Amino acid sequence: MMQTSTASTWLGHPPGLFVLFATEMWERFSYYGMRALLILYLTKHWLYADGQAAMIYGSYAAMVYAVPVLGGMIADRYLGLRKAIIFGAVLLVVGHLGMAYEGPPAVVMAGTVERSVQHEQAFYLALSFIIVGVGFLKANISTIVGGLYGEGDPRRDGGFTIFYMGINLGAFVATLLCAYLGETYGWRYGFGLAGIGMVIGLLTFLLGSKYLVGLGLPPVPMALAARRFGVSLEHRIYACAVLFVGLIWFAIQNTQEMGVVLTLFTGVITAYVIWFSITECSAQERDRMLAMLLLMFLSVVFWALFEQAGSSLTLFTDRNVDRGDFLTAGMFGSLNSLFIILFAPVFALLWVMLARAQREPSTPMKFGVAIFLVGLGFYALVLGAAYAGPNGQVAVVWLVLMYWLHTMGELCLSPVGLSMVTKLSVQRVAAMMMGVWFLSSAFAAYVGGWIASLMAIDTSGGDVSGTASLAVYVTVFEKLGLLAVLIGIGLMLISSSIAKRMR
Repeated sequence: MMQTSTASTWLGHPPGLFVLFATEMWERFSYYGMRALLILYLTKHWLYADGQAAMIYGSYAAMVYAVPVLGGMIADRYLGLRKAIIFGAVLLVVGHLGMAYEGPPAVVMAGTVERSVQHEQAFYLALSFIIVGVGFLKANISTIVGGLYGEGDPRRDGGFTIFYMGINLGAFVATLLCAYLGETYGWRYGFGLAGIGMVIGLLTFLLGSKYLVGLGLPPVPMALAARRFGVSLEHRIYACAVLFVGLIWFAIQNTQEMGVVLTLFTGVITAYVIWFSITECSAQERDRMLAMLLLMFLSVVFWALFEQAGSSLTLFTDRNVDRGDFLTAGMFGSLNSLFIILFAPVFALLWVMLARAQREPSTPMKFGVAIFLVGLGFYALVLGAAYAGPNGQVAVVWLVLMYWLHTMGELCLSPVGLSMVTKLSVQRVAAMMMGVWFLSSAFAAYVGGWIASLMAIDTSGGDVSGTASLAVYVTVFEKLGLLAVLIGIGLMLISSSIAKRMR
């Protein structure tokens, strides 16, 4: 693996890191800008019931994380990481700009919700382009970040944390701007701005690719040019990906069937990784791969609860948080990104200082702390609900505390998990294992949609009182908090045993 010399570094890191930082920043601008509006768009514009909207959101988020498994495999074997990223970015531009095709809002007539079928199907198609685009881009750009650092390079975790700051800088600005525009002036303005952000991200990568010093090129360039039926392999891959958009378009409208397929797919991929680890790896590689797989499984708990931010927690904020006159419900998602921008450098410095003192917590210990903190975040809302006003409105400080606790957990798990995959994966399946990391998040997102549906508020009879909706939310929040706290403590207790197998 290539190791960049100190003479060609920016702020102590390879220049390519900052190209990838900027590309991912704009890609996340588009993604989080759209995400901030999605659950509100589903419930307010299309008038979906809470439970149905939560499952659509969960299915969308699940596929956004699942499809990178395929994108990583195609990049590993055929396209190379760079071509996959560029193609994914093009699909994302189409999808995000397609979301701006808003159409008339749904209306209730004689007790039945009436929607414009044409515009509703265009909405699902735009989501499908976004899902496939992320599949080609996300896992592969993270893998290139890992490739910038040599074996044992102590800057790797710090590099991933800086990269993670780029993600959240884009997410912070997008959540504020897109949520405000969408909820205040019209959904199409928020979605349209997200699409413009993706165009900038694509241009950034195209202009900055020269700094990637040979990384991410096709493994066998001549194979891509091989023609069959007069069409090159590269163009056949692109055509199949566009056809795959149609399959996703069908799946996202059939959330229960998609959940069955996702569960089976996750099981098959997990079985393959176990088989590969046992039959194709040395004893040390096997232990590393299986320990990594266990942590991916446990991370599902964290992400299923963390993903409530885009669904049940946004609806909770809309209905039960005293936001004042200016702030919209979707804008509060920016707190997560703001806290990462503020605290990511602190964590990056902390890990380096602890490593030098030989006191850095192991990766399993960090995962345990993360799950524990996400549980405490839900308890913060339960505590805040005890001081709610007579109309069921919770003071905003409790929501801020919840986002802070969840973000501290995320900093203990997400950049550390990305770094773990690049360090422990067998090189010949590195991109696929990055895809498996996102697949665990996919399964968690679908579970998260199911959890959010447990907090569905029945609005069919008109507006629901704040006290009634608060009672539903608090009952579930309390159970989620207890589950996460117990699992987090359990993982911390066995972390040293897992860590031994990762060395």
